Amino acid sequence: MFIKITNIEPDKNQPRKVFDKEALDELSSSIAQHGILQPIIVRPAENGQYRIISGERRWRASRLAGLTEMPVLIKNDADEKLSLEIGLIENLQREDLNIIEQARGYKSLMTDFSLTQEEIAQRVGKSRPSIANTLRILALPDEILQMVANGELTSGHARALLPLFERNPKKDYIIEQAKKIVEKGLTVRDVENMAKKEKMQQKTAKKKDIYIDELEKQLSSSLGRKTKIKYSATKKGKSGGSITIDFYSNEDLENLYNALLKRGE
Repeated sequence: MFIKITNIEPDKNQPRKVFDKEALDELSSSIAQHGILQPIIVRPAENGQYRIISGERRWRASRLAGLTEMPVLIKNDADEKLSLEIGLIENLQREDLNIIEQARGYKSLMTDFSLTQEEIAQRVGKSRPSIANTLRILALPDEILQMVANGELTSGHARALLPLFERNPKKDYIIEQAKKIVEKGLTVRDVENMAKKEKMQQKTAKKKDIYIDELEKQLSSSLGRKTKIKYSATKKGKSGGSITIDFYSNEDLENLYNALLKRGE
């Protein structure tokens, strides 16, 4: 069955938000030359219109090709919720969605249709860990998600930024790292190495914290008063810091002074 293209409208809830212009132009040229080989799937909407369940990309390309009508398969028994689920799953089975569109599509299936990650995995033909890892991307700030949607960052960059953000969940920090990627033209491997380096630094710092804590306890016990050691690394990579020892009166200060002098003799 053929219907007028002007009587067809897209579903605003479908996961695909970005349509590559070059790819659309190529499909449009193919449609102009060979026609549409596969009808799109639609359902009746308001005011005599038909809403797309599956095939928005072909519909857009057909409009570019100047077609006035196109072949459709009408699902009269498909309600809005079922149509959205069919459209979501069909689009999520494609390989050309960016990771943000995938993640938001999975989240919609979970929240709107109460599907588990395992059920989503079965429907779209992927593993459950793959679904879970993709959903983690949505934890990144909106500014970074938009950079991926705009093509400034790749899906690989977003995945590589996640460990950095999970270890240091400060919005300003991770946005700064994302901007650094764009400005310096860093590869995904560069970002992964940066994340590994930071992880090692944090492990080293944690070991030093345990060592400093033990020294504090020993010093406090030896002096009989509260002692605080503040450790820091200088810009040149050398170690430094300060020791704070509490005293409670002038007499106590004098006793502490004498005790330290005796230890130095």
